[in-house]
Amino acid sequence: MPDRPRARTLRLTWPTCSGDRCPVIDNSAGPPLAGITVIALEQAVAAPLATRHLADLGARVIKIERVGEGDFARNYDDAVHGLASHFVWLNRGKESVELDLKTETGRDVLRRLIARADVFLQNLAPGAAARLGFGAEELRAENPGLVVIDMSGYGDAGPYRDRKAYDMLVQAETGLISVTGTADDAAKTGIPTSDIAAGMYALTSVLSALVRRAITGAGASVAVSMFDATVEWMGHPLYMRLYGDRQTPRSGVGHAAIVPYDRYPTSDGEILIGVQNDRGWRVLIAEVLGRPELADDPRYATNIARVQRRAEVDDLVAAETKRFTTDELDAKLADAGVPAAEIRDLEGVVSHPQLAERNRWRDVGTEVGPVRAVLPPMTFADVELPMGDVPALGQHTAAVLAELAQVEKNEP
Repeated sequence: MPDRPRARTLRLTWPTCSGDRCPVIDNSAGPPLAGITVIALEQAVAAPLATRHLADLGARVIKIERVGEGDFARNYDDAVHGLASHFVWLNRGKESVELDLKTETGRDVLRRLIARADVFLQNLAPGAAARLGFGAEELRAENPGLVVIDMSGYGDAGPYRDRKAYDMLVQAETGLISVTGTADDAAKTGIPTSDIAAGMYALTSVLSALVRRAITGAGASVAVSMFDATVEWMGHPLYMRLYGDRQTPRSGVGHAAIVPYDRYPTSDGEILIGVQNDRGWRVLIAEVLGRPELADDPRYATNIARVQRRAEVDDLVAAETKRFTTDELDAKLADAGVPAAEIRDLEGVVSHPQLAERNRWRDVGTEVGPVRAVLPPMTFADVELPMGDVPALGQHTAAVLAELAQVEKNEP
């Protein structure tokens, strides 16, 4: 915060925005959120994911951690040269400040930091932040333009409000596990989908609130729960149950509502083929697999008919795909415009030519040296988004507290 006045004095307060009255924002000098300060009282995955994206977009993110312990995700594993893979993934570009919020001194420091911030995001247990004196209403009385994001597992009301809300548990409660896996075995997703869903909606909420604040001057209080985010992501299976009165079957890597859409054998492996429409079926079966007599066969001509004969269609396609090597078939499918993909393991992703040819890898600093990381998905034409270091626990405590004292000393 050197030479930076209180955030409230920087807010733009256009009463309306239309046509040539809208503000023109020039981001060519840096990342889009440069000048925005975020205070994050966070742990685990969902909230840190949201704030890491804010850091990637140029915001200053000050992460508040427990004294001596820090974010418990620091100890999930030691895969990255002794550091936890979750923490390295989720916390680059942040400043780590240790505060004991059980003490009045710690709470006072946090209160003073939030008073000069643009965003406060927290994912403590429901009601815990308010009990500590950091409820949205109280904070925004002091800082009216503040954007407050309260994240939780199941929301701030209802019978599940106080339940533990780990990613796997939320996947189970929202029906995600019921549609994931094979016909014989249900499974959770291999990544923390409920955490990621909540983190992305929190990110969207911050950005939307900042846009509105630039127009009206008003801050925002927003609640985001893992449960609500995952229910939203249930999408078409939920609507099939609401209006089709049936449970979407688990179909492995296949698609419950589209055929052929699955993995199929080749002479030396397998390949995933995803036909999206009836035209795609005709191209696949006639041009790629050499069975033109089946293209308009009424048993297979429509997706509805193919779904009704799923096993028959899959067997028919598999009998033809195994005549080719994986590389041969992949090339033929690509030339014909039929969607297909290799089923890569993680080593295949690390060495993926699409990442290499587009120069998507960068080095990020950590307390144990540089580690590789992939550039943020948001690619701006005029600036490469910053990828700051992963902080050691409490690395910035002294500097931030000294800076805060200096800012306060210089304030009128």
